[in-house]
Amino acid sequence: MKELTVFQTRLAEADYVADKDLAATLLLQTKLHRPLLLEGDAGVGKTEIAKTLAKIFGCPLIRLQCYEGLDVNSAVYEWNYQHQLLAIKMQESASDSQASKEQDIFSEKYLLKRPLLQAITMDKSPVLLIDEIDRADEEFEAFLLEVLSDFQITIPELGTIKAITKPHVILTSNATRELSDALRRRCLYHYVDYPSFDKELRIITTRMPEVSQRLAGQVVEYVQSLRKMDLRKIPGVSETLDWTAALLKLNLSSLDKDPELIMNTLMCLLKTKEDHDLITRDVSDRLIARSG
Repeated sequence: MKELTVFQTRLAEADYVADKDLAATLLLQTKLHRPLLLEGDAGVGKTEIAKTLAKIFGCPLIRLQCYEGLDVNSAVYEWNYQHQLLAIKMQESASDSQASKEQDIFSEKYLLKRPLLQAITMDKSPVLLIDEIDRADEEFEAFLLEVLSDFQITIPELGTIKAITKPHVILTSNATRELSDALRRRCLYHYVDYPSFDKELRIITTRMPEVSQRLAGQVVEYVQSLRKMDLRKIPGVSETLDWTAALLKLNLSSLDKDPELIMNTLMCLLKTKEDHDLITRDVSDRLIARSG
C-alpha cells in the first residue's frame, strides 16, 4: 500500500522508527479520527509517538499528564475566581439586573481552559496526548467518555461546547491497572513492545548518526541482555539513547575499550539501588563480552 509506505517514511523523516503495524495503526487513526490507546511498559516510546505526530502534522501538542486525584479543574477548566471577584466588586454600583451580572461573571472571558477544553476549541486540530491514563482514577476515566465519544464538554454555566475540529487523541497506559471496557471500545488499540535488536539499532543510528555501527550494536546487545535479567526497572529506549549519548561524550568507540568506565556510566540505564547492586563488575564484563 503506497499510502502506508509514504506515511512510514514521514515518521522516519521525523526521526521515529515505526514498523508497518504501528504505522498502519497511526494512519488509520488519522483517517478515522478515533482516539488511539497505546499500551506497553514504561520507556518503550509511547509518548514519543504523540510528539512525532504533532511534528509531521505541524500542529500543537497538548499534553494532559494523568495522576491519582486528577479532577475536572486540572484537566478541563476552572473559573478565574480572582478576576470574577474583582468584577463583582466593580458591578456593585452598576444598574444591571442580577441575571445580567451573573451571565457576565460566568462568561468565557473568565474561563481558564485546561488541556481537554483547549484541545477541542482550537481552530486547527492539535494532537491531544492523555498520558498514563492508568494513573488516573476510574471516576476521571468515566468522565473522559463524553469527550472521546462526542468530542464535546459540558460546562454547567455555559452549556455544551462542541469541538471546532476533532483533535488527534493519543492515550497511553503502562497497564498498572485495568482500563474499563467502555474506554477501550471508544479507542483503536496498539500494544507497544520493547523493540527488536534491529529496530533498536535503527533507532540509535537514526537519532545519533555520528555513532559507529560497532558501538551501536554493542549498546543494543548489552541493553537487550539487561532486559532479560530480573531487574526492578527495565531500561527503556530512552535509557538506551541516554547511555549512547553518554558514551559518545566520553569518546568511547567500543564497550570493551574501558570496562571500568562503562561501570561508571550505568546510572543511565539502572534506576534503582537494587539494580545497581545486581549488575556487578563481573556481570557487566560478561555482558560486554557477549555484545562482541
